[in-house]
Amino acid sequence: MSDSYDVVVVGAGPAGLSAALNLARARRRILVLDGNRPRHAATLRSHGFLTRDGIAPLDLRRMGREEVAAYANAEVQFASVQSIEATADGFHVVAQGVRGEPDRDVVTRTVVVASGLTETLPKVANLRAFYGTDLHSCVECDGYEKADAPLALIGETTDLAEWAILIAQWSSDLIVFTNGTDTVTGPEEAALASAGIRVERGAIAELDGGRDGFTGVRLADGTLIPRSGGFVRPQWAAPLGYLEQLSLDRDTDGYVVVDAWGRTSVPGVYAAGDITPPGPQQLIVAAGNGARVSRALNRDLAGVPS
Repeated sequence: MSDSYDVVVVGAGPAGLSAALNLARARRRILVLDGNRPRHAATLRSHGFLTRDGIAPLDLRRMGREEVAAYANAEVQFASVQSIEATADGFHVVAQGVRGEPDRDVVTRTVVVASGLTETLPKVANLRAFYGTDLHSCVECDGYEKADAPLALIGETTDLAEWAILIAQWSSDLIVFTNGTDTVTGPEEAALASAGIRVERGAIAELDGGRDGFTGVRLADGTLIPRSGGFVRPQWAAPLGYLEQLSLDRDTDGYVVVDAWGRTSVPGVYAAGDITPPGPQQLIVAAGNGARVSRALNRDLAGVPS
């Protein structure tokens, strides 16, 4: 293993692997470092990725790693990046190996940040038992499979009304559960009611169901509201402590600010995928984003305008 690269890619999701694949094909020396904690680990099937509709996200990542690692000028390793510092000639990257793989201490001319987001689910008992199977966080990814079913939307954020209107494209039987919060305003509730969408503001005690799946939402007062599936609105965060020394510009939601080609406020550092505005994306969108960033990075290294 070398200790000097053209590009270090942080994150081996669709964005990072897509960038790495294209840069490897451009004959750049690539190292991909991934902490192996994908946000969508609970999701059994991913949809909307052309030629891979219905694939397990973990299988998609594995296939991507294998494709990148097949190039002699590319390495893929499970390691959690601890720090990235600017140097006179590029960047110094320190990473701690995971799953028995070695620590890394390398230098690189450029960096692609594609480490994704972490998510916090509403604090509802049994929610994780059904998350990724009956309850999902990507409407575009999983709406089709929920068509015409009695659905729940569970969340505590101020954009629940927007989510509800979108979900109503797939089912006319939708109830929004705010879990005791006031994140849906009165006017929003009235607008949802006119669209046939009910808002339930009561606190949730737990979700009902078992091996056969999710069957309903039980409120704190004991009321059971039957449902067969639905969506959860997590709260997302960008865990970028390892970039602290670079002081990248970030927006009010914590996402890394980039130009149209993925360049950040620090020359030589690029970002792709969920870590950039507007945040969580379909896998195929993230992969396309990574390919776009790779084009700009390669041309920048060559001194050719994008």
